Amino acid sequence: MLKGLAITPPVIGRISIGRISERNGKRLPEKEDHFTLTTQVQNRDGWILHPLNESLRKATPGKLRSIPVRVLFNEPDLNLRADYTLFDRETGRPVCVGNGERCKRVEQDGIAVLPCPSPDGCQFGGPGGCKPYGRLNVIVGDEDEMGSFVFRTTSFNSIRTLAARLHYFSAVSGNRLACLALELKLRGKSTTQSYRSPIYYVDLGIRTGSTLEASLTEARELEARRKAVGFDQAGLDAAARLGFSNGTFEDSPEETAAVVEEFFPEAADDRSAAGDAAEKNSEAQPPGLRQKLERKAALLGGTAA
Repeated sequence: MLKGLAITPPVIGRISIGRISERNGKRLPEKEDHFTLTTQVQNRDGWILHPLNESLRKATPGKLRSIPVRVLFNEPDLNLRADYTLFDRETGRPVCVGNGERCKRVEQDGIAVLPCPSPDGCQFGGPGGCKPYGRLNVIVGDEDEMGSFVFRTTSFNSIRTLAARLHYFSAVSGNRLACLALELKLRGKSTTQSYRSPIYYVDLGIRTGSTLEASLTEARELEARRKAVGFDQAGLDAAARLGFSNGTFEDSPEETAAVVEEFFPEAADDRSAAGDAAEKNSEAQPPGLRQKLERKAALLGGTAA
């Protein structure tokens, strides 16, 4: 293998819960409340839809908020890789990637391994520069049993939930994670930081209509069939682990430009998008008691001055 080149799972498509929209002459990321499956090809209108996107929507009434999937590997951390990442917005290339303990940072003399304080305590990344960045590979459909769809996210909620589910399912299945029939699910919740508006994150569960007990039985049966024909899951996991460790950074230069545009926009653009959302929220809802008191206090203060 070429040293310095990460050998990652073959990708045949993307899974997203957002898109890039143009507002006031700027291309900004915009969250959505449903899944979209695309190819890896873009045109002037954005990513081209994958044929599975239409077939899944026809099978699901309403918005596409669940996708039947399997994972490639028994080891949870091979299916979901998450790091704190800082990108150079001009070149689109990663500058610093860490796990909260150690980081790999690009310097003039090469790659340096340094302590990683996480984004909250990192002076190098600056406010809003370094973010959690996760990549989940899943199999969708039966067309390509080794080809995966990649879901990328900078959401703490998605990364934390997916990591927990993968480790839990691995434990309860007796390390048969790759044999489980699973389902990606889109969930929503509201927080004080979201001003009570719903925010969406990705979860992983047993497929609709089945139970954990039934899924575990099916996983044991699938594992037995695979072993009977010589399928070496342990060997596949070992090959993936070696491939990931072969490179300094996972994403290729061709991918990072799109990643930066979608997940690491300029800070000014972030503030603009937040301002637009806050303005839209204030227009959609009447002022509450707190807002009325704040306005009254401001008027009294202006009169006193």
